[in-house]
Amino acid sequence: MLLSVALAAAAPLAAQDAMLGTILEEPGSAGLGFLSRIESSPYTGADDRIDFMPLYLYEGERFFLRSNAAGVRFTPREDQGLELFVERRLEGYPEDETPDILEGMETRNSEADVGARYYLKHGSHALDLSVRQDVSGSSNGTEVRAAYGHTWRGDRWALQPVLSVDWRSAKLNDYYFGVEPWEVTDQRTAYSAGSGVDVTAGLYGRYRILQHWSLLGGVFVKQYASTIRNSPLVDSDMQWGAMLGAAYDFGNGQVRWDKEGTPTYVKVFYGRDSAEGCHLVKIMTFSCTDLNDDDPTDIWGVHVGRPFVSGLNGWPLDLVGYVGVLRHEERGHQPDAWQIDAYMKGFYYGFPWSHRVKTRIGFGFGVSYAERVPYAEAQAQARRDRNTSKVLNYLDPSIDVSLGDIFGSERWHELYFGVGVSHRSGIFGSARLLGTVDGGSNYIYAYLEGAL
Repeated sequence: MLLSVALAAAAPLAAQDAMLGTILEEPGSAGLGFLSRIESSPYTGADDRIDFMPLYLYEGERFFLRSNAAGVRFTPREDQGLELFVERRLEGYPEDETPDILEGMETRNSEADVGARYYLKHGSHALDLSVRQDVSGSSNGTEVRAAYGHTWRGDRWALQPVLSVDWRSAKLNDYYFGVEPWEVTDQRTAYSAGSGVDVTAGLYGRYRILQHWSLLGGVFVKQYASTIRNSPLVDSDMQWGAMLGAAYDFGNGQVRWDKEGTPTYVKVFYGRDSAEGCHLVKIMTFSCTDLNDDDPTDIWGVHVGRPFVSGLNGWPLDLVGYVGVLRHEERGHQPDAWQIDAYMKGFYYGFPWSHRVKTRIGFGFGVSYAERVPYAEAQAQARRDRNTSKVLNYLDPSIDVSLGDIFGSERWHELYFGVGVSHRSGIFGSARLLGTVDGGSNYIYAYLEGAL
């Protein structure tokens, strides 16, 4: 089930990825959800970390998206396979309140890893071997993991104990737990952390409460290597954590992506950033639709979608999965840059007049990666003295009408004109995956979308 993958993707830096890519029964599955996590911090004087993690999940025959990781699968067999992936490492110094031991230290936070994973599954047993290498230029470190998991299943539940052994290179450990000579104080001595082996044990489960909704939960404990325990920044031999959340499993939908006759939606759009103070809720309620006239920037892009579900539960509600590119035209404020968006979007069209003019209200939810933090975001966050992130949550509300119905052309019935909002945000600074960003950007755009 996809929801077992959700737990595996969300657990912090430990054994939980042992089951990744080996549990889904059908290709083309997608899901959305959230997890609330709490975990202890290894750093002296740091409070326990509470983190909100959005779950963006897709498992295709070849490609996958697992919240903080995306990649390609080369052998799409259920019992074994090889994957290449890029992953955001959710590790680093506390970002909400700096403990005394880290005052004056150069901040060490999330890095980007590329990796390869081989998984082997036999009945209820699963083995996972993976290697990761930093490519962001942060630590330049390497990690090798070996994990074993066993799954017990019932009609509505699944329980998964997992044991992981992780070898971390000296560069990786030293980046997060070392102290450079120029960072030495009376409270911390210079320290160069060497390589070491961490051991993690976890127990993760899910319980299906409705046909597509499941509760998710888990606990874990990690024993640090001696090279980490001996760091002057660390006051604990172990780390513990727990998580609880829920997810909606779309399955592979009532409409298969590869089924003949399944439409492909192509959306082209152009827009401008909204005025300061004109936030998403105000735009959606039409209480503010002002554009930025002081230092405006523009966007244009193309999003391509395929339906997962048509007429969800017999309602006038379709679910469509989109992926696409967006171009930021920064008007000389900074270099122009690309943005990649992936999201699931629901369309409601059950209005009393829809038999005459089909009208759709849509709302999309997903993830966005910007090649460079957009100028509108950078300026807004600088004014508030807040941090930024290239990876943020993506929302896409819209309203459109059928041009075919307006002009009386059956051929154009599935050609829509509308307006929408391209919104990036960090979920009020609660998500480490999104760089604990509190804020973002809104671009109001017009678009044409057609079904091919």
